[in-house]
Amino acid sequence: MDLQIVSYQPKHQEAFRELNIAWLEKYFHVEDKDRLLLNNCKESILDKGGYIFMAELNGETIGCFSLIPYAPNIFELGKMAVSPEYQGLKSGQKLLCFAVNFAKEHNWEALVLYSSTKLPTALHVYRKFGFQDIALEKDLPYARSNVKMKLTL
Repeated sequence: MDLQIVSYQPKHQEAFRELNIAWLEKYFHVEDKDRLLLNNCKESILDKGGYIFMAELNGETIGCFSLIPYAPNIFELGKMAVSPEYQGLKSGQKLLCFAVNFAKEHNWEALVLYSSTKLPTALHVYRKFGFQDIALEKDLPYARSNVKMKLTL
């Protein structure tokens, strides 16, 4: 499997949106913050100093994730998705490895993420990479989130 992880380009807009909508609708529902990030990712992520990366396999976009400024020198890992037909091939782990290495190369202090106990496979992978559970704040960005994790770099 020759998976390529590339920086987001405007041509990826629809794939970024659709990959995320698919998993959100499967497990939860699309929230207002999701719509903001997915429909206006240039303005809501990239123009604010964030990053989006896409996973491509044989010319097909099969996955994605974003890194969104969270606090000074800390980014939120979000909007990570892998197309259902490519799940189970460790594509998500390759994306996560890329994200962690990218953060280390930029000398960031940490990565944080929000998740849910409805996604045990994802939580297992995050823990495997060293993310640790931390306290949830009072005003959560997503109603579905009941887990917050941090990886100190």
